[in-house]
Amino acid sequence: RSSPNLNDLKPTHMLTLKLGVRGWLLRTRRCTAALHTHHSHFSQHSRATTVLPGPSTSRSMSTISEAVSKLDKMVVSAAAANSGGAAAPSAAQQTVREELQALFRSAISAAFPSLGTDFDVLVAPCNNPTNGDYQCNNAMPLFGRLKGVEGAPKNPRAVAEAIVANLPENAVIDEISLAGPGFINIKLDTKYLSDRMTGMLVSPGGLGAWAPSQFRGKKVVVDFSSPNVAKEMHVGHLRSTIIGDTISKTLEFCGADVLRLNHIGDWGTQFGMLIQFISEKRPEGLNAASDEDVSDLQVLYRAAKQRFDEDEEFKTRSREAVKELQSGKEEYVQAWKRICDASRREFEKIYTRLGVDIQERGESFYNPFLGEVVDDLLDRNIAEISEGAVCVFVECQKIPLIVRKSDGGYGYASTDMAALRHRINEEQADWIIYVTDSGQSVHFQMVFEAAQKAGYLPEDRKVRIDHVPFGLVLGEDGKKFRSRSGDVVRLVELLDEAKERCTTTIKERRPDISDEELDNSSSVMGYGAVKYADLKGHRTTNYRFSFDDMLSLQGNTAVYLLYAHARINSIFTKSGKDPQDLLAQGKQVSIEHKAEAALARHIARFPEAVEACLHELAPNRITDYLYDLSGFFNQFYTECKVVGSAEEDSRLLLAFAAALVMRQCFSLLGITPLFRI
Repeated sequence: RSSPNLNDLKPTHMLTLKLGVRGWLLRTRRCTAALHTHHSHFSQHSRATTVLPGPSTSRSMSTISEAVSKLDKMVVSAAAANSGGAAAPSAAQQTVREELQALFRSAISAAFPSLGTDFDVLVAPCNNPTNGDYQCNNAMPLFGRLKGVEGAPKNPRAVAEAIVANLPENAVIDEISLAGPGFINIKLDTKYLSDRMTGMLVSPGGLGAWAPSQFRGKKVVVDFSSPNVAKEMHVGHLRSTIIGDTISKTLEFCGADVLRLNHIGDWGTQFGMLIQFISEKRPEGLNAASDEDVSDLQVLYRAAKQRFDEDEEFKTRSREAVKELQSGKEEYVQAWKRICDASRREFEKIYTRLGVDIQERGESFYNPFLGEVVDDLLDRNIAEISEGAVCVFVECQKIPLIVRKSDGGYGYASTDMAALRHRINEEQADWIIYVTDSGQSVHFQMVFEAAQKAGYLPEDRKVRIDHVPFGLVLGEDGKKFRSRSGDVVRLVELLDEAKERCTTTIKERRPDISDEELDNSSSVMGYGAVKYADLKGHRTTNYRFSFDDMLSLQGNTAVYLLYAHARINSIFTKSGKDPQDLLAQGKQVSIEHKAEAALARHIARFPEAVEACLHELAPNRITDYLYDLSGFFNQFYTECKVVGSAEEDSRLLLAFAAALVMRQCFSLLGITPLFRI
């Protein structure tokens, strides 16, 4: 009831309080699940059914989880206050590869002191698991560097032998072997793997403790989705939205401060066309226009575009309307706002269905800065006038970047230069990521080169800028994906069909499913299938869109993986044991069988998959990892009896670790896991 002095609190007091709340939370969750189970007439025959908490329960659980999160922070603050230091986030645990790199760095330094610290430690997973779990590949490059040094090894294998001889004692490595000219194969210790699994399960931060630390605290701007106002989102926007969302989620998981920006096309010449069409639709002009005039933007846009293309006088009046809008004439601005608001409502429906959180900051936001940007470029001789246009010539291209047209208008280049400058100077971004189709690669290369030439990148800190291009969505005929009428496929229609197909499949398997549960499960499965199919291939490749393939129960699909996750959770139901209770009782993972070790090794590599995803900006690194995880679990479950075995508790906890990692992968991919299907 009164605020305690943190100096009077021991961290153990706070931890006790936190664990008490966590225990109550777990009991509440079990009671909630039991109530829903009873409500759904759960029986031995229907143990594979989906039981999900309702909205009010989810809000309650969210509120409790937020309270526990605050307690986590209070534990850190209490510890800091008690020690007289400042509060700081707990350090992330090293990945397995990082631990091995540290050991081999020590060994190389001890074996060859003349190298100092100027070398990279080359540790990677073994391509052939029969050789080992990881491999150190430093011998050959170091042999080249050591040539001519007195007493240098005679060949790369001798380098490898010296490295192995100087490895410090450790609990990580069980066995070392040499192969070929000097490859050092490493087999991990099973006790180390067991402890790593148990440590993650009992850690207050859970899998968060495994999140790669190099991204923590970085300010990252991710520019993705970016549809055009007055046009419906189509399948082309799907890729940018899903890829950008996954990159953002993965960065956020790693502790980055992510600003998700939707650079919508809400400014430009098309608005003159639309506004002029609306003004001529009513005798009273724009002053009589209402929301009804923009209720169907597709109809409005097509009608206005047709007239614009066919009527030269209308085209002239439309260009005059653009000038009126840009000058700030009130009725033109109000018409523009109506159009934007109508589009915004439609965009938001799509983002809600996809579970995507994004902040709108369209082209119009940067409009006030365009003149200043161009004038600055001219004043500093970064830009020059060529054939009446203001251009920046960059080394990478023969054609210039036009930052102001010969008629005085501004285009994409002007806006992108202003946006980049704003994100560096005002947002203080450490990393800026643009997610667009491959067709814009040259444009962004020129923008980045022009920004470098203009000195937008600061000298006192490093700013990373990446364009993340992606390929086309193709139809089953291998051509650009279009509807039967030849139009671009509307995204809302695509999502509707995915959900409808899943609805049919689920009802066939469970005729007695409730309408509410059916709606939830079919949405999760349908939208998840669409996302996963997009993300599982490398983003730069074109991919073939096929409902039959993406909704298959076999192979590398979201549907298969959702079922795999549900099967893991059915093991806990069958056992009658709660993994959290086992942990509270002090039970631990103890690895003995080779299939247990293989599963634990792959679980332990989760942070390496996250690292690879962010270093390469390639979400398929997560999908590849997730699909392989399901394979390792299937092998484990086939070879190792769980329920009723002497090792039941340990194997339940190992299965729980696999389930937690699967859920985190689903979360990064923007897919909601189903616990029973």
